[in-house]
Amino acid sequence: QVQLVESGGGLVQSGGALRLSCAASGSIFGFYNMGWYRQAPGKQRELVARMTSDTTLISTKYGDFVKGRFTISKDNAKNTVYMHMSSLKTEDAAVYYCSYDEADTRKSYWGQGTQVNVSS
Repeated sequence: QVQLVESGGGLVQSGGALRLSCAASGSIFGFYNMGWYRQAPGKQRELVARMTSDTTLISTKYGDFVKGRFTISKDNAKNTVYMHMSSLKTEDAAVYYCSYDEADTRKSYWGQGTQVNVSS
């Protein structure tokens, strides 16, 4: 079992910045991938950013509409993934969810979500 604790959401003005954090704890072993998704009211959950790794490679993938403004990073020692968001727009307002995927079992975990609101 893995638990995810997200933080960093809040209200920010358009053009501002926020940094989201997601700390994983529990039965952490082997290879795993972490990332961020978001969901606005009435809309489907969509990819924001995801970081994958194996023995030799580390790569990141961003959603089509956020790449260039958001940056995902990871602190391996703390089992924590971050997402720095800048140049925020009103359409970025959503609940942001942290994801954790176990490479061996393909089991996924989700955080409770952190709310991001952007004012014009």
